[in-house]
Amino acid sequence: MRDVLHIPFNQEESIVIANDNSGAIGMKMDDAVKVPYEMVSYYSFRVAVMECMAVGADPFAVTLQNFCGDEAWRALVDGIKKGLAELELDGVPINGSTESNFCLNQSAIGMTVLGKMKREVDIPMFSDQMKLAVIGVPLVGNELVEREIEAAPLSLFKQICDLPDVVTIPVGSKGILSELNGLFSNKQFSASEIHTSVDLLKSSGPSTCFIVAFSEGKMAEVMSLAGRYFYEIRVR
Repeated sequence: MRDVLHIPFNQEESIVIANDNSGAIGMKMDDAVKVPYEMVSYYSFRVAVMECMAVGADPFAVTLQNFCGDEAWRALVDGIKKGLAELELDGVPINGSTESNFCLNQSAIGMTVLGKMKREVDIPMFSDQMKLAVIGVPLVGNELVEREIEAAPLSLFKQICDLPDVVTIPVGSKGILSELNGLFSNKQFSASEIHTSVDLLKSSGPSTCFIVAFSEGKMAEVMSLAGRYFYEIRVR
């Protein structure tokens, strides 16, 4: 099941709502992971926008819920703008609210991305001829800070999403195997029948990697685009 909400808008379109949140990551003394607020919002935006785009929706607005304090707002917005620029989404408005009455001991934000798509939603069917791959490496927390170069770029995600007849899904905190088992309407995978060089069960935190499903004829194109981020998944 995709982590988005579909709301019929008219006879042809639906509104897609995708969300993410982040806690104990930021610049407060009690935060578990200490990183600039621009990075916090960039990766939270990344999760929500990837969920939105993976179902075929075009993002048109972003809302931010800020519990880090007034002084963090500008940096948080800058992180969203960085993500929008990587996706070449100029002019997408950003709005939101800050909790300014009370001060939390740890940083927290919430992120919502809204998109529009055609009302028809196709749930893919798995077949033995289908190829699967992970693009990027699952990373979380301080691991991401140290190995950010291994996270799949947003621009690459957009390129692969734009390929015809290719299905994508970002990997979140439940890991690759969990996302695979929510992708197809006719197939559930066990860990024993999946072979890949990346950890199937590890959290991918802020969607540092994503799954792509495609026909054998698309293999060369997907591999060429993904380059060193490409990790094939083989189904035994």
